[in-house]
Amino acid sequence: MNTNLALPTIYASLRQYLHELAESGVEGLPLANNTTADNKSIQPFPLQIPATEQQETVALPLGKLSTLEEIRSFMGNCQRCNLAASRKNLVFGCGNPKAKLVFVGEAPGADEDRQGEPFVGEAGHILTRIINAMGFERSDVYICNVLKCRPPGNRNPDKNEITTCSQFMLAQLQVIKPEAVVALGTFAAQTLLETKEAISKLRGKFHQYQGIPLMPTFHPAFLLRNRANKQLYWDVWEDMVMVLKLLGLPVPDKQRK
Repeated sequence: MNTNLALPTIYASLRQYLHELAESGVEGLPLANNTTADNKSIQPFPLQIPATEQQETVALPLGKLSTLEEIRSFMGNCQRCNLAASRKNLVFGCGNPKAKLVFVGEAPGADEDRQGEPFVGEAGHILTRIINAMGFERSDVYICNVLKCRPPGNRNPDKNEITTCSQFMLAQLQVIKPEAVVALGTFAAQTLLETKEAISKLRGKFHQYQGIPLMPTFHPAFLLRNRANKQLYWDVWEDMVMVLKLLGLPVPDKQRK
């Protein structure tokens, strides 16, 4: 067993578990025996993130980073969180640096990690079909993720990873200055909108991110997992129709089959 590779995954899982306990209102973990030999009460062990796994705060000199290239250069061979230990490639983003429309996903998957480009796996093929159905090519829009490295086993991102890495995605949006943003799935929508609201309740209407209209919708991977439910695809298309109308673009006629 390679301990160096295993420890980051173990720490990440432990950190996520502790955060979930904290969110549920647990303030401490009881010891195995809550009394001493003198019958004195022992206080619960405080619920804390292991000090060795605390994340580095990202301080972006936004006033000096005016292009996507400068942001990517500032990231360098990023080692700011544990995901660096298991990634093959950092997945920054791709597309038109002056795009009117930006798609923001959750995190790279196995194919993305291998190729270094977002949304190139099965879910990526679905996103490409959505983009094409809107009348765009992938090169017309910009595509990125909240996280730039793949979580092991495609697990959900934890809070510290999102806090550490999302600043780069936010800097990308600040540089691109799109006319609309599509947040793909729960983590992208909740990160951008700073909410815990479910994606099913967020989608179907525009929200605002720093003055930019933002449309949350289902993640292509969710559509893939529920491919038999065609209504979900139509829900996403309805969201995209609203985006096209906002951008003043023609809406292709789509008929239910």
